[in-house]
Amino acid sequence: MRWLALIICALVVLMPTLSVVIIACNEERGVGQVLSACKPIADEIIFVDSGSTDRTTEIAKNYGVKFYHQDWLGFGPQKNYAIGLATCDWILSLDADEIMTPELVAEISSVLKSDLLESFEGFTVPRILFVGDTGITHGGFYPDAHLRLFKRGTGKFKNRLVHESLAVDGRIGHLKHPLRNMAYDNLEQFSQTMEKYAHLSAKQALADGFNPAKTHWLNELVHPWWTFFYRYILRGGFLDGQLGLQLQLIYSDYVRRKIRYLRNLQEGCQT
Repeated sequence: MRWLALIICALVVLMPTLSVVIIACNEERGVGQVLSACKPIADEIIFVDSGSTDRTTEIAKNYGVKFYHQDWLGFGPQKNYAIGLATCDWILSLDADEIMTPELVAEISSVLKSDLLESFEGFTVPRILFVGDTGITHGGFYPDAHLRLFKRGTGKFKNRLVHESLAVDGRIGHLKHPLRNMAYDNLEQFSQTMEKYAHLSAKQALADGFNPAKTHWLNELVHPWWTFFYRYILRGGFLDGQLGLQLQLIYSDYVRRKIRYLRNLQEGCQT
């Protein structure tokens, strides 16, 4: 029995540990579901709040997270601050509106016990976008895979105003089961977010440098319609019904506004 106990202890010591890292602000609507879903596989949950005024802090602390406050630094820097607090072998970075499916929990648990960890330093995770209770699985909204699971010390988020992405030094594998991205209650919220993203994307493009042809009036006319045709027809957005049509119209208009805002910024810099 003593030898059996020693073997079990050795296996426990050798099994890789997992930090789940979440940044949040005013996410009381769904953060409890996010924390409840990831708790079975998390050896620690790092929760960084940037100043919530609703019940987010209370809910998070009730789940026994390691709670930190950090004033907002921007998407990339805020997430880098949070992953810097993690102490486990592997890190799973989640947004505060992303709920792990039971199938994803089981898949990550299996991966952490497998030889795959010797071959990869990170894994992408697909996401299903939800508007209210409806999942959107066509038209470019799915699989929307993002690099989220990675070995501690190998990954860092890029410092971008919007659409921050994680870069990992090493080989990347791909998980099969999705996160449920509970981002929007309704179409109005989606439209408001696209408006914000259009402004931020234009500022980021100006900072990065861009081809001046991007702001030509012809591009503003053609690009949104091509985007709609490509996503709604070629990528099957029509299969998501009336909601899919409305989402694609909003998204193609986001493309138009992004071009318009970039031209306005360009003209402002030239005057």
